[in-house]
Amino acid sequence: CIPSLFFFPSWKGVAGCCAKTTTAPLDRVKILLQAHNHHYKHLGVFSTLCAVPKKEGYLGLYKGNGAMMIRIFPYGAIQFMAFDQYKKVVIKKQLGISGHVHRLMAGSMAGITAVICTYPLDMVRVRLAFQVKGEHKYMGIIHAFKMIYTKEGGFSGFYRGLMPTVVGMAPYAGFSFFTFGTLKSIGLAQAPNLLGRPSLDNPDVLVLKTHVNLLCGGIAGAIAQTISYPLDVTRRRMQLGAVLPDSEKCLTMVQTLKYVYQQHGIRRGLYRGLSLNYIRCIPSQAVAFTTYELMKQFLHLN
Repeated sequence: CIPSLFFFPSWKGVAGCCAKTTTAPLDRVKILLQAHNHHYKHLGVFSTLCAVPKKEGYLGLYKGNGAMMIRIFPYGAIQFMAFDQYKKVVIKKQLGISGHVHRLMAGSMAGITAVICTYPLDMVRVRLAFQVKGEHKYMGIIHAFKMIYTKEGGFSGFYRGLMPTVVGMAPYAGFSFFTFGTLKSIGLAQAPNLLGRPSLDNPDVLVLKTHVNLLCGGIAGAIAQTISYPLDVTRRRMQLGAVLPDSEKCLTMVQTLKYVYQQHGIRRGLYRGLSLNYIRCIPSQAVAFTTYELMKQFLHLN
């Protein structure tokens, strides 16, 4: 029991790392498009994917990936572990009116907790990913930490853009866990023989088949991303701060939302890169939720 409790959060972090590694090039291109990097601002999603290797080499698609890996391990571990703990608290306190509401509340609180704990790493990762070859302001992860701390107000500089991040994580994490949990419970209730199978660690417990898990995780990620995407664009612009020429117009969440809408509109502003985000988030969430479910069985926690 003790080894299981010790290793379970670590394996949940592994789930997040596996998911993010598969989509790292898409994530870097999304950041370039969201903040309208001047080298790629006139290009679309797929033309940017082709242009980055030509300009920066194929490793350019993985710029910022080191910081992302350092961040995603504790982020994934904290989020999934917090979700389980918050769900127990919500059910014990009889908050909400159904199991669906419990999942929504617990998922939102888990996402916010993970974001706050790992936000400085996300800030550094975005700064590194936005850099283009030949225009490097930061020489690496440690250098970026030092520069932000000394040039942007100390520790508070690492939390620029936290408000839209927290506001956006509530619907993102909440609807992600809510949709996955709801699809899982409906699927097992309506078609247990078609969609389910006995758990590896407990034959009395039904779990979704692997391909169904992947599908449910992908759908959950797509719905959550659509709802929260404008706030994700706002977060990226605020995180980049002084790196952008129009940073003085993006100091607050509301100010940034208005500016992006007025300058670029909805499709090319608030939802720029959304199609790429679907390609990125569907396999990412599918792998994360599937790995999470498999690890629960492997560690005999069903």
